[in-house]
Amino acid sequence: MSSVSPHPPTLAVQRLHPDAVLPNRQHTGDGGLDLCCLEPVHLEPGERGMIPTGIAVAVPLGYAGLVVPRSGLAARHGITVVNGPGTIDAGYRGELQVLLLNTDREEPFLASSGERIAQLLLVPVALPEVEQVSTLDDTARGGGGFGSTGR
Repeated sequence: MSSVSPHPPTLAVQRLHPDAVLPNRQHTGDGGLDLCCLEPVHLEPGERGMIPTGIAVAVPLGYAGLVVPRSGLAARHGITVVNGPGTIDAGYRGELQVLLLNTDREEPFLASSGERIAQLLLVPVALPEVEQVSTLDDTARGGGGFGSTGR
């Protein structure tokens, strides 16, 4: 039995610049769609930048687009997504821009136009109604957090 949805959502993508690279998967079944930079990237050690992709997307209602780091760039160059994951809401129609951070302490990060810089994951999200209550139900954990279970 396959866990793949028989009717996956469609992601409408608008190319805002003729040189923009459309999101794509490197392998069948990959969860992430690669996002590419529209312009060359140069980030000094510790520097962050808002990197344009030259595309806009229409995330389907009931889904969110999550912009996450590429593991290879993180491992080899210390590149991550500052607000990782970045959230692309279903109603957003502006250009996708990736907030990258160079965490390397010594080496600048350089990428040419069209290079893969991040990934876009399309994930289903619950859209609950908010209900104010006077108390919440009790649980064994209660308010314990931030290290309450030990190291």
